[in-house]
Amino acid sequence: MLLTVDAGNTNTVFTVFDGETPVFEARINTDGARMADQYAITMMDILKLRGVEKTKIKGAIISSVVPPVTAQIKAAVEDLFGIKAKLIGPGVKTGLNIKIDDPSCLGGDLVCAAVAAKEFYDMPCIIIDMGTIAKLSALDKTGAFVGCTFSPGLSLSFEVMSERTAALPLVGTDRVERVVGTNTVDSVRSGVLNGTGCMLGGLIARFEKELCSPCTVIATGGNAAAIKPYCERSFEVNPHLVSQGLRIIHTKNAAHP
Repeated sequence: MLLTVDAGNTNTVFTVFDGETPVFEARINTDGARMADQYAITMMDILKLRGVEKTKIKGAIISSVVPPVTAQIKAAVEDLFGIKAKLIGPGVKTGLNIKIDDPSCLGGDLVCAAVAAKEFYDMPCIIIDMGTIAKLSALDKTGAFVGCTFSPGLSLSFEVMSERTAALPLVGTDRVERVVGTNTVDSVRSGVLNGTGCMLGGLIARFEKELCSPCTVIATGGNAAAIKPYCERSFEVNPHLVSQGLRIIHTKNAAHP
């Protein structure tokens, strides 16, 4: 079995694969203060909860956009399973042609999502990653990564509105049926959800204009399903896109420990 780890700004996602099939996925909060032993204990508890013996984990690969936790997670994985974990970064073969100013600056999560999208979907393609940051990536007709945009994600938008104002509450992504809110909570929720949905629809249209072609659109990330009803442009939600990309990259590098 293979363990993939995607450490994001808010959540860290652990996925165990048996071949190409995900056995389970688990999420914990990303915590820069957590030490390697604490991550190892958490992973052991997750495996016990899911009924997977740690001896079955024969490989591991990690993507992290949070440098303070990268070394801790890598040490935890290697200590717990007695294997060498691969890190997404320079020297790892991805098969992805990255056409941006400095390819070394591209986040591992975006690389992994693009690798999986290239494997499973028609090109050209737009990938929406709805995490702490709403990231849209563009793959051209050859599957090359040609660029991306960043904007605040749902949780970040809600948090900033609450923290930077005196009267607005912190609300979540519960569905709203009307655009025009009739109370404070629904007004905040509608503004963020509908506003983000409109933004995504507009960005998709502009991406397609610059790519000179209609595109396949896929969404992943913790809030991908939550935002879908508010975007007039249809897209497929694939919650396993990054972990599948990690699995594919691990396979490409299996002969290079």
